[in-house]
Amino acid sequence: MLSPLLRRLLIALLILLLIASGIWWANRPKPVAVVLKEIERGLVESTIANTRAGTIEACQRTRLSTITGGRIEILAVKEGDRVNKGQLLMKLWNDDQQAQSALAIAQVATARHRINEACAVATNAEREAERQSALHAKGFVSGAREDSARTEALARRAGCEAARADLAQAETRVNLTRVEQGRTVLYAPFAGTIAKIVGEVGEFSTPSPPGVPTPPAIDLIDDSCLYVKAPMDEVDAPRISAGQPVRISLDALPRQSFPGRVRRVAPYVSAVEKQARTVDIEATLDDPSAPGKLLVGYSADIEVILAVRDQAVRVPTPALFEGSRVLVADADGTLHERRIRTGLANWEFTEVIEGLATGERVVTSLERAGVKAGAHYSVETRPAAAGK
Repeated sequence: MLSPLLRRLLIALLILLLIASGIWWANRPKPVAVVLKEIERGLVESTIANTRAGTIEACQRTRLSTITGGRIEILAVKEGDRVNKGQLLMKLWNDDQQAQSALAIAQVATARHRINEACAVATNAEREAERQSALHAKGFVSGAREDSARTEALARRAGCEAARADLAQAETRVNLTRVEQGRTVLYAPFAGTIAKIVGEVGEFSTPSPPGVPTPPAIDLIDDSCLYVKAPMDEVDAPRISAGQPVRISLDALPRQSFPGRVRRVAPYVSAVEKQARTVDIEATLDDPSAPGKLLVGYSADIEVILAVRDQAVRVPTPALFEGSRVLVADADGTLHERRIRTGLANWEFTEVIEGLATGERVVTSLERAGVKAGAHYSVETRPAAAGK
């Protein structure tokens, strides 16, 4: 039997232990909720992407304006029309030039008649000169008569040649009037689609003088051939060359990407004020029909694939922090920091050469408060994405 004093001491000690346990429980470090990703093997690529959004461009696009200004008389097309090469698009009023052309054509006809007349007379004069020469040889006419006949023949032949020169001049004048009329009409230089028309019938169309950004009268696009143009950081430019594989993504088609190839790297650096220096690259789709109908002007991104490693041990790139370090979730419920050696990398995955093994778990939610080496953790289960 315990004495009353010893019993009271044991009870007091038990109460103290309960109080101490309660204080420790209330102040114990609470586990931080983290998102974990298991290390696995898979595809890792080294890629670079454009610094600003790229654009879908047409292989052929021209903004047409007449060479001279004038009032629009004919608009043979409307926006959205498909046109053939050589088709009339627009014509300005040019009745005065047509009148000059008609006059020049009439002058050509007159010049031809004059040639016929002058050359016929010249031929007759040459025959007369030959006849006078024969008569002079027989002593029937004087030498002066023969010289006069030869001079007359030469003069008539010169008149014939002058008439021919007048015809050439008249024909040149006809060509000149046609050139002048050509300044007032627009024909399609290639088959395509009319994207935009500036002006209506009866309005005055003004060509763009040097240095003045006047809108073109007609914007013609050949949308049968498209490519993507995007700016890449100048630091990445030396690693890009024609023929490299790319992935092309479009804002209009989210969560999709399409394979393609680099077709051209600009031979110069673009320096725009208040923007990073960039080099434009162009890429084409391997299958132009894959995305469906594309519109010129769509925003697009190009991801150039520099190298590929298959079945590599990989870690999610968001799990890495400065110095190629990761936080590994140990089985004892705590987080431990580990330095690893990495290889190929992109924004999604990084190749692990040394430091991690498949099956280990690393933290991908590094931005959360309290996530650090030595912290106790609890695993947050994210709900599966809709449709998966």
